[in-house]
Amino acid sequence: MAIKPRQLQRGDTIGIVTLGSPLEANIINEGISTLRNMGFQVIVGDYVYTANGFLAGTPEQQASDLMKMFQNQQVKMILPTRGGVGVASILPYLDFNIIKSNPKIVSGYSDITILLNVLYQFADLVSFQSLMLLDFRPRTPPYNYNQFFNAVTQLSAPWTINNPPEIPLVSKVQGNVTGPVVGGNLTSFVGSLGTPYEMDTKGKILLLEDTHEPVNTIFRYLNHLKLAGKFDDCIGIIMGECTECQPAYGKTYENLIDEFLVPLGKPLITNLASAHGYYKAAVPLGVNVNMNTFNRTLTVTEPAVII
Repeated sequence: MAIKPRQLQRGDTIGIVTLGSPLEANIINEGISTLRNMGFQVIVGDYVYTANGFLAGTPEQQASDLMKMFQNQQVKMILPTRGGVGVASILPYLDFNIIKSNPKIVSGYSDITILLNVLYQFADLVSFQSLMLLDFRPRTPPYNYNQFFNAVTQLSAPWTINNPPEIPLVSKVQGNVTGPVVGGNLTSFVGSLGTPYEMDTKGKILLLEDTHEPVNTIFRYLNHLKLAGKFDDCIGIIMGECTECQPAYGKTYENLIDEFLVPLGKPLITNLASAHGYYKAAVPLGVNVNMNTFNRTLTVTEPAVII
């Protein structure tokens, strides 16, 4: 059974880590100030501001920061500054027994989702595809904050994952299935195939999204997942946005969904506002969600946090 972290409350301590690419100090500081103005305490990891080309410190340094946050009894939530390359490189340096004994809220998207799914597979920990530190800034839309805080504070169930009213979910293949949601960033998961951290989709609802990739590259990645059996194993598919994904050879992202995913016959909902998009739905990973494509609804059937 999945382990649920304790709910976030005002006044709690949030631990900040950088686990992938570096982020500008002014953006980090803006996010920290925003969290403090919201009433949270903040602890900053030793290597949060470190930059070494496209990596923020060594994998050992980044993993050390993450493990310290799990072991710190003051910290209620761990919030990465951003995603970016390098997140997968920290995985061999994590102690999943310690993590399992110290469950905390972990939120993020992009490359952070490879970590989130590994936390579920190796430590049974529920996590959240939702905001990162760089999203805590004045211009972030209220919808994103509402989604995030609802997910990490909601103690009752069921509750629904809703798009903004002007962005409808789209039903592509009809069905009604219930299971844990896994997944996140498509590029990251293709990179994990053939490793000890390969995503397990058996009996799961598979969530995918991406950004800044041409459609022919997205086809290549989806086909790789298909050849690896990930679509055979899953019970349903949720496709998020492909932000700034340019058409290729006259084919769009929507064409690709219709021509590649629909024929698989798995219950399929598309157009979820999430992750790299301007609007970011909060999706708990590792808890049961009912996906009813007849009604175009995503209903979380149990709380993702405990008191």
